[in-house]
Amino acid sequence: MKVAITGKGGVGKTTLAALLAQAYADQGRDVLAVDADPSPCLAGALGFPAELRARLRPISEMDDLIEERTGAKPGTVGGFFTLNPRVDDIPERFSVVHRGVRLLEMGSVDTGGSGCICPESAMLKTLFTHLLFRKDDILLLDMYAGVEHLGRATVDFVDAMLVVVEPTRRSLGTAAQIKKLANDIGLTRLYLVGNKVRNEDEARFLEAETPGLPVLGLLPADLKVQEADRLGIPVYDHVPDLKAAALRIAGSLSRESAGTAS
Repeated sequence: MKVAITGKGGVGKTTLAALLAQAYADQGRDVLAVDADPSPCLAGALGFPAELRARLRPISEMDDLIEERTGAKPGTVGGFFTLNPRVDDIPERFSVVHRGVRLLEMGSVDTGGSGCICPESAMLKTLFTHLLFRKDDILLLDMYAGVEHLGRATVDFVDAMLVVVEPTRRSLGTAAQIKKLANDIGLTRLYLVGNKVRNEDEARFLEAETPGLPVLGLLPADLKVQEADRLGIPVYDHVPDLKAAALRIAGSLSRESAGTAS
């Protein structure tokens, strides 16, 4: 099952990605979590120890590797370089594993239609496509806002896109924009996940005002999320209500994916 997680900045995409990754890993699933945010922080949300985090580095910042695989220095525009460099060894070679979750930091992915044609862009586009073609049991992509990173060729390989929102009209407005962009490239398997939900009124608001997206689940507001970050421990362990909600969302997502496949 391949799942992309997106939404407006600051709504809790990484928190959801960390919760789902650990939930599936604890169920014995083979999990590859990919941090594709320009400012990667999924390792912290998962509570990876410092010695493992020190071994992580976004692929987008590996200039020597990019030059080796594409034949051109990053930052160069024009000239000749390989548009489909070898990337099959990257997920295992540059990832780290903790508590059953394999984590890869990919960094910023410039795959928009008007994006640059440069060695680093070619490298990341090829890696992104390779990840979607892999036979991983669970692939979780922690993306930045929008769907520009998804091209038409990837639509058939993403089982679901989760759009994370807060119970505000502004956040739902962003979700509506993401839905339109996703539908434009043929991606229709979108679900809403509400985060920082404080009470029943806010839950009903999300259910009533969703931009035509089914609400897959809700994550309650809890100040222990910030506390977990300060302490450097997994939010999955530190906030029981969020863990319970994540397990319900993981179950719903698995059932939805199985229903789509059948």
